[in-house]
Amino acid sequence: MQRLTEVSYYRSPDWNPSMFTRSLFTLAALAVFSVSAVAQDIPAQLAPPQGATLLGRYAAKGVQIYVCRLKGITNEWDFKAPEAELTDARGRPFAKHYGGPTWEADDGSKVVGKALVTELAPKPGAVPWLLLSGDSSSSGILGGVRFVQRVNTVGGARPTGGCPTVGSELRADYTADYIFYK
Repeated sequence: MQRLTEVSYYRSPDWNPSMFTRSLFTLAALAVFSVSAVAQDIPAQLAPPQGATLLGRYAAKGVQIYVCRLKGITNEWDFKAPEAELTDARGRPFAKHYGGPTWEADDGSKVVGKALVTELAPKPGAVPWLLLSGDSSSSGILGGVRFVQRVNTVGGARPTGGCPTVGSELRADYTADYIFYK
């Protein structure tokens, strides 16, 4: 004959099932909504061609440099070059970004980009989002890179209005995510 035993579970007097349920829902919501900036919606027209392979996503922090030039009878700010440092997800240096536009890794490999598609940034005052074709080194970390996306931009937009003196420069702080594809 089988013997039945009674099992009892200790439940804290402070235990509240609705609080437990709310905590579970909060945790689930955090998991769903804690998407990195890189994973934001990227417009389809900025997607690299099918078959491109993701190399990596890197955060950039730097400046967009503008120079005052005479255009017609007025002085206007004109884009000169970017200057930024790219880091990996752990904050380690990955590459520097400068005029060309060029990205150069610590191992000396480079990619020179050419804009294919430009999209207005969702944030006001931000440089546009881009899809660029890449002409890269044959070896090194950036060797074989064929496409670069610039997304999630903040700041860096060309100043509005006239500028004071022809030849003067303005450095506009910006951040962006650069995504490289082979």
